Amino acid sequence: MEASLIQSETAIYRLDNSPGYVYEAMADHLAGRIAHGELTANMPLPSERRLAEEYGVSLGTARHATRVLRVRGLVVTIRSKGTYIAPDAKAQAQEQLAGSNGASGHA
Repeated sequence: MEASLIQSETAIYRLDNSPGYVYEAMADHLAGRIAHGELTANMPLPSERRLAEEYGVSLGTARHATRVLRVRGLVVTIRSKGTYIAPDAKAQAQEQLAGSNGASGHA
């Protein structure tokens, strides 16, 4: 699944209709934003409510996507403070994206 930037009053990003879970596509898109430096180390991740609005998904879907990012080691959540991009998230996201595209990094 891919996401595209759209001009709309509600969603900023639109996930395509490929088979699969929306929360995984959303997590993959956010990982891409981290890998490309749009979301940088130690930067707060937008709130789950804000992410839900940006992607035009339910709050539960945004929460699940955030949970996936946490499991992947791309974000850390500090109770009562928020969720932040992990210090080494860019390199990890780039490795994960390369792995999901079939690139192993070996000759």
